[in-house]
Amino acid sequence: MRRAVLKRMAEKNSLQHSAAELSADANSKSWMNACKQCLRWSPTTKEDTVQAEKRLLTSLVKTPYIQQQVNIGSGAPCARVHWFRSQSNEDRFINTVTFDKGAPNTPTLVMVHGYGAGQGFFFRNFDALAEKFRVHAIDQIGWGASSRPDFTCKSTEETESWFVDSLEEWRKAMKLGKFILLGHSLGGYVAARYALKHPENVEHLILVGSVGFSSELDQRVLEFRSTWKGAFINYLWESNVTPQKFVRFIGPWGPQIVRGYTGARFGTRAVGTVLDENESKLLSDYIFHTLAARPSGEYCLKYIFAFGASARLPLTQSAPDWKVPTSFIYGTEDWMDWKGAQQASQLMNVPTEIIRVPQGGHFVFMDNARDFHSAVFYACRKFLSNGPDDSVNKLAPGLSIPPRLSKDEITSTKNVK
Repeated sequence: MRRAVLKRMAEKNSLQHSAAELSADANSKSWMNACKQCLRWSPTTKEDTVQAEKRLLTSLVKTPYIQQQVNIGSGAPCARVHWFRSQSNEDRFINTVTFDKGAPNTPTLVMVHGYGAGQGFFFRNFDALAEKFRVHAIDQIGWGASSRPDFTCKSTEETESWFVDSLEEWRKAMKLGKFILLGHSLGGYVAARYALKHPENVEHLILVGSVGFSSELDQRVLEFRSTWKGAFINYLWESNVTPQKFVRFIGPWGPQIVRGYTGARFGTRAVGTVLDENESKLLSDYIFHTLAARPSGEYCLKYIFAFGASARLPLTQSAPDWKVPTSFIYGTEDWMDWKGAQQASQLMNVPTEIIRVPQGGHFVFMDNARDFHSAVFYACRKFLSNGPDDSVNKLAPGLSIPPRLSKDEITSTKNVK
């Protein structure tokens, strides 16, 4: 009896000792992780990006969604440029969020973000768009929470293939049929190149504030480039010194700088609806981790555009080869010149339209989300309309469609080189 009691006491002491060791070990690991976080110059990891995205979407989007890392393999078959790291056959993944309410005959909308962004930038749009579409929003390869392989492209053509081929491998992995493709800014350029290469997959193309329709620099840019400051910035551009490099360079001060930018661009200097305090905090956190993460897709910049955002290979050159009906959406305050798209559209042999959204800048989908949604619904009226009286058949008040150019006005575009 006494021996049994002593045995139980010994076992209890042993368990308590083991628990204490486990607790101490956990505390030690927690302390070590905290030290690593403090000692890391640029305080971010891929997991930080994933968690920042999760906080943004779960806090600000009401519609349930599925997040997944879609395996696109190690490279497109027979592609000249693969998106895997040099000397590596490692699989790559495209971060994807899907909003699907399961309604029958719902058209599929694929959304592609712009430079320095991620699919989280569409947080103000998911709820409204999910009412009428099955929505897939992606982080392009080399951005957001997608894989970030070494960027090894050395030409404009290789860079375009890097994005377009990875998008096509994603489509195959998702087993998508025909879909509506929406791209913003650089994402618009990628979406256009994708539709040119794979027109059989795209029902309708929506280009939002898209770059790439002009090879001519704005006069103000030309004048600025003639100054020593402009010459220096142009040198940095051609050397592929990106804004993300600056964010990583300043390390622990990065989050504060990004908060200042977000608060100004989408707050004090906002063109339309300003972010509230919670939106600003969550978006700033998301932007920082997207910018400060491992460099990859950001290096596309100098290969696709010259300083001033003029295209190395203007989409206007490909306008006669366009095979997909296209809607262009530009905010009335967008710094991107919509007239280049207007000129190109009249060289296309497919239905096109340009819709201008009031109180909207380059991020028109965030500046004026309500009217942006109306513009998207109108652009997709063929796929959404239930009858002649359906509201999507009518252009919402405030939206405008510019008049078509005369033959004399578009003659000059036919000789664009």
